[in-house]
Amino acid sequence: MTQNSRALLSLLLLPILLTGCGADKEEGTGTAAGLDAAAKTWGVEPELVYVTEVSGYTVFQASVGEYNGEFAAAYRSKDRATRFGLFVDRRTLTAENCSEQPLGEVTAKRVSCERDGDAWYRKAGASHEYAIPRDGVVIRLIADTEKVDRAVLRKAAKTVHRPDDAELAELLPATNGAGI
Repeated sequence: MTQNSRALLSLLLLPILLTGCGADKEEGTGTAAGLDAAAKTWGVEPELVYVTEVSGYTVFQASVGEYNGEFAAAYRSKDRATRFGLFVDRRTLTAENCSEQPLGEVTAKRVSCERDGDAWYRKAGASHEYAIPRDGVVIRLIADTEKVDRAVLRKAAKTVHRPDDAELAELLPATNGAGI
């Protein structure tokens, strides 16, 4: 093969190689453009967008969006009898400030904190949550203690991740999600 032929072949293969290396994707997430577009739709920063998976629960599409400067999404059971919320914000959570931060809307109750792997299990009054500090944000999975047990929240905490393109499309209304 001549030098010119090799150079031409290299140029022709470059787009394939870049695509194969995931040049436009972060590992395990949707395309950056798709994530940016979805986040803009919800009025949040792309870094705040996370999803989770728990058998028997699906995201309630109408709940997805901005809430008090956070990314929020509600997951409900298939029979719609129980639900938990996913919230992502830029606060920090450490052993020193864990019990000082309110748990959801429960502000007057004492918050107990228990380390569970990379997450914190927190409880106050009739509410409990798993809070996962990750990459400059805190992902919170919160529910009523009498309706959603700790095992469900723990599973949600273990499976929380950045969404891929298919998951982004599921979060957006059908008319908006078509282009992602």
